[in-house]
Amino acid sequence: MRNKVLKMEEELRQIRRDLHQIPELGLSEHKTAAYIENQLKSMGVDSIERCLETGVIGVIKGQGLEKPIAFRADMDALTVTEAPRPYASVHEGLMHACGHDGHMTILLGFAKYLMAQKVRPKGDIILIFQPAEEGPGGAKLMVEAGVMEKYHISKIIGCHIFPQVPQGKIACKAGGMMARNGEVYVRILGKSAHGAQPQLGADGVLAAGAVICGLQTILSRNISPLDSGILTFGTIHGGEACNILAKEVRMDGTMRAFSDEVYEKLVERVEETVKNIAAGYGCEGIVEFNHMYRVVDNDPALVQALEEACGENYMTTTPYMLSEDFSFFQQAVPGLFFFLGAGNPEKGFTPPLHSADFDFDEKILCHGVDTYLNLLVKLGLYESK
Repeated sequence: MRNKVLKMEEELRQIRRDLHQIPELGLSEHKTAAYIENQLKSMGVDSIERCLETGVIGVIKGQGLEKPIAFRADMDALTVTEAPRPYASVHEGLMHACGHDGHMTILLGFAKYLMAQKVRPKGDIILIFQPAEEGPGGAKLMVEAGVMEKYHISKIIGCHIFPQVPQGKIACKAGGMMARNGEVYVRILGKSAHGAQPQLGADGVLAAGAVICGLQTILSRNISPLDSGILTFGTIHGGEACNILAKEVRMDGTMRAFSDEVYEKLVERVEETVKNIAAGYGCEGIVEFNHMYRVVDNDPALVQALEEACGENYMTTTPYMLSEDFSFFQQAVPGLFFFLGAGNPEKGFTPPLHSADFDFDEKILCHGVDTYLNLLVKLGLYESK
């Protein structure tokens, strides 16, 4: 198979660059969706439908001997102004800075390979091109729209180009690999008074400082040292003048954990801590949460199949506190999400995701297609020719 895949290298490079030049934000991927549809039609994919307006779902009909399996690629871009390069974005202020152009290209290459063969897979292959991974969470919206039931999906596979993994390697782990995340919004309501007469008011700034320090003790005293969690506040705003006690202070933060149990403990203790510490300073503490993506929780059997399919190119990764809405698909069926290595210092491919300088060696596109095919064979869903 690999020799046939390598013959697709130039075509995959062109597809990637076409997609790279037309980045679009979540749920606005109209040009991208049209491009994907045209590619799938040119291959003769059996069924092509839209979901959520800009999502595209293609079906490669199998022999009906096994249950359908899905492969997913995200579609949306970021509000990043790209560094100059020959195939840079033509949409000002937008960039595929997270590799989604590569993910779509890999899935299109995978589909093209399968459609060019005489023997069909043993079960249907569902190609999910998903909008809005960066927000508000297109995977969740697709699951809620009934995609998993409509196409009778039994398993789902996805990957992410990752510069922290060496090029040529595939990195994964069973269980929690990427964190559940949420946002926390805190308001401390005090009482204004002259700064020279603080006894007549309630100092919102002083209370907010105590709250921030108190919240950090949750991680060291309420969470097991064997578990991991993050609670970071990135913004704080409050007060009207240097000689007036602040009547309101707002703080926004992020919270993450590798298990639902730890995450829910964080939620419980954050609310208790904010309210109780604020009350101790004569203020009122109000907390609101925005619960976002779930834990990327890889099915052990699928991880084992991936390791066997990759051989010496496989490596076990450490968990990352990054988050991925692929996790919502895994809430519905067993799933596998892995990192496709893109780090290559010799060629200068080291800038991180979400950077204006992010890029990758396009040879990894063939590696991605080859990995999907080898995994399909290892799962007994396709015969290598």
